[in-house]
Amino acid sequence: MDKRKIILSLLGVVLIVGAIFGAKAIIDSKEQPKPNIQKTVKTVFVDTVQNSSIAIKIPANGNLVAKDRVELYAEVQGVFRYSSQDFKAGQAYQRGQTLLKIDAAEYEASVQSAKSELYNQITAIMPDLRLDYPEIFPKWQEYLNNLDVNSSIPPLPEPANDKERYFISGRGINSAYFNIKNLEQRLVKYRITAPFNGVLTEALVTEGTLIRNGQKLGEFIDPEVYELQVSIGKQYADLLKVDEKVSLTDNSGNRSYEGKVSRINARIDQATQTVNVFIEVAAEGLKEGMYMQANLDARNEENAIEIDRSLVNDRNEIFTVQDSVLKTIEVKPVYFSDRKVVIKGVPDGEVIITRQVSGAYNGMPVKIAEENNTADTAASSDSNSESKVQ
Repeated sequence: MDKRKIILSLLGVVLIVGAIFGAKAIIDSKEQPKPNIQKTVKTVFVDTVQNSSIAIKIPANGNLVAKDRVELYAEVQGVFRYSSQDFKAGQAYQRGQTLLKIDAAEYEASVQSAKSELYNQITAIMPDLRLDYPEIFPKWQEYLNNLDVNSSIPPLPEPANDKERYFISGRGINSAYFNIKNLEQRLVKYRITAPFNGVLTEALVTEGTLIRNGQKLGEFIDPEVYELQVSIGKQYADLLKVDEKVSLTDNSGNRSYEGKVSRINARIDQATQTVNVFIEVAAEGLKEGMYMQANLDARNEENAIEIDRSLVNDRNEIFTVQDSVLKTIEVKPVYFSDRKVVIKGVPDGEVIITRQVSGAYNGMPVKIAEENNTADTAASSDSNSESKVQ
């Protein structure tokens, strides 16, 4: 029984080994087909270089601010009593109209009291003038007759000599006069008038409001002329000139305006290393606070070209096409904008790619797109379109 099991086991092993060798022989005898390797050649769009003079435009942006603007503050205290128009934002005023009048009845009474005191002082010296200085008595008599406590005080008569000057000063006439002039100057501050034709853009008080000294009352602007403050790099500051024309566009880009450089700050911001440039613009439809984009003409760069900035790698190289193969050449970037770059160092007649190629490398075989391709073909096959060759 044991011998039979041994024989069967040996037969099983022999069959298994034979099956393995047989399967291997069958596999080895099968013919291996050659793989069909496809070679990929990318199609590129190119252009022939022709160096020329490139105008470098510096983009800048900012918000419009009225060139003539006044922040209204109270220098006295009292109740807001009167305005020529409704003292509300958006209300227009003509030059000289009353923006705001504060109740000054109590203060006016004190000014009239001071004028009356001066009148009494001059009256008291008239007898002495008649006796001791009869030659100057008439002009002081005339001044006294014209002195009205309800009107602005007129200038004192000019002294004819030192005796008259000493006499008048010794009686306190000059001190009383200048005290009244000081009171009258302060009385003017109870009424604020429009310094120019303009619009009230901010109103912080209404009629009947108690106004305190130093309180802000509102803002008043001239809506005809605005200024745009922009910041540009210090390297371009010396290239700009006052009165230079500037092209402006609004936030939507639908409307264009023409301004001019009105001022250039002589100080460089230490944090940003930029210079503030002020552009004056006047046109219908402009509002304070409107966002504007400006393009300032900095300079013309000779013997240069302008290409998409994505075509220049971090080693300042671009790809050219030579004998259907990509080659890199080193260039000198002169100016970078948001999308474009101005470069120098590319010889005339050099063929460069105009659209970025994914996975591009030095020595990569490419196919140049035919010049007679239609716009539809270019749209359907992008810059990375491929041509497969068996």
